Amino acid sequence: MKRTIDKYKLVVNNVPADITIYADPDKEYVPIYELIFPIIEPATEAVLDSIREKMVEELEIRPAEILNPEEAKKIKEKFIERTTTMVKERFPNLPEEKQKALIGLLFHQSLGLGPIEILLQDRNLEEIVINSSKEPMWVYHIKLGWLKTNLTVYSEDQIYNYAASVGRRVGEQITNLNPLMDAYLTTGDRTNATLFPISSRGNTLTIRKFARRPWTMTDFIEMNTLSSDVAALLWLAIQYELNIVIAGGTASGKTSFLNSLTCFIPPNHRILSIEDTREIQLPYFLHWIPLTTRPPNPEGKGEVTMLQIMINSLRMRPDRMIVGEIRRSKEAEVLFEAINTGHSVYSTLHANTAEEAFRRLVNPPIGIPSALLGGLQLVVVMHRDRRKNIRRVLQIAELIPSSGLKEARIDLNIIFQWIAAEDKIVSLSKSYRVMNDIKLYTGMTEKDIDKDLKDKRDILEWLVKNKVKDINEVGRIISEYYRNPDMVLNIVKKGTRPHKITKKK
Repeated sequence: MKRTIDKYKLVVNNVPADITIYADPDKEYVPIYELIFPIIEPATEAVLDSIREKMVEELEIRPAEILNPEEAKKIKEKFIERTTTMVKERFPNLPEEKQKALIGLLFHQSLGLGPIEILLQDRNLEEIVINSSKEPMWVYHIKLGWLKTNLTVYSEDQIYNYAASVGRRVGEQITNLNPLMDAYLTTGDRTNATLFPISSRGNTLTIRKFARRPWTMTDFIEMNTLSSDVAALLWLAIQYELNIVIAGGTASGKTSFLNSLTCFIPPNHRILSIEDTREIQLPYFLHWIPLTTRPPNPEGKGEVTMLQIMINSLRMRPDRMIVGEIRRSKEAEVLFEAINTGHSVYSTLHANTAEEAFRRLVNPPIGIPSALLGGLQLVVVMHRDRRKNIRRVLQIAELIPSSGLKEARIDLNIIFQWIAAEDKIVSLSKSYRVMNDIKLYTGMTEKDIDKDLKDKRDILEWLVKNKVKDINEVGRIISEYYRNPDMVLNIVKKGTRPHKITKKK
């Protein structure tokens, strides 16, 4: 029996869309994501085709314009301006709302990815997948997992055209000689494409969407990804410049969680982020320099590697460094040299437990010497429970270098552990390294630290209660706390609404 799970509307470039997610167990094993948008009559389609052809001739888009976000924006504005005139001339009796919808559909078909443009604006979706022209598109829903859609691409050539269009936007090419493409759009969306016969059932296109609104610590506490106690400890560690690696499996939320921690960085610190693509988003008022790698051009020239950027970034006087992912030995060595020369570093690593993360760091291909690894204080492990479709902080572990031994050794101390049966994160042991380092660097006593943690926990719970989720608002409250802690704590204690702090000054 057919059962509706969710229903909502979207409007993308003035194109209205109705989305219904329903289960039909008699016909499908997975729920269906049904997207309904205006259907164009054949006669109208013929007129739109003539407009599209004329616009392609008029625009004469150059590759440099596609690669430059500002130029691309101008092209879009010019396209909409000209098509508005043409649509009004050819459909003078059509209501303005329908004229705008036609213009939006023209834009999607001419400069976009057709109906995929609507899917890209659905915040409930993480992935959009085309497996071939012989089967429907699939999407990955944040709460419901994989869903089959009612959309299909009519030919393998059309899938290729979509992939080639994405490639042109970022200076990449996909051809029979180069049938694999991994590209990042200027929006941050990651696109992977493969061509037949490498993908034997047909051409494929996979788009992993970049979060339009970054997750904040408020979101993670609200979703029970971690407790306010654990978040307060991580805030303390970030504030006092301890080094942290976020580990976890694929799609466990490593980068999103790392991004949420950046709000705890004081506003008077200079931050450099180094990534293959721009995924990190910090509050706009922080002193932040985002840096990204660049692949080689078709002639194999012009590549800028992460290692090159990391070496260069150390000459830019950063206080904090955020590195997308630890993968290779040389990059890891530079990263840990940065730690041991006084920089605070945060990065991600593919590993399922703290022990596995430690083994990956000390063994090939990364192979960090224990003497360097001792500069890392904390490992936070993210976990994705596929059975329940939830993400949790699995472990928080500190690295404790052993002294007085001929051979340097590092022990792992698991401070917090998630208990799956209870869906609860519990304290396993007392922190030694983190607390001792904070006492050493700040002169705080254990009593001072306990009070600081309580204050931070109160602020975090107040943020959750008042649903403060915007990254800039969260960052502004944290920054205001650093500048005037008594004022912020007084507002929290009284239960005053956050606008007293978050309003623009």
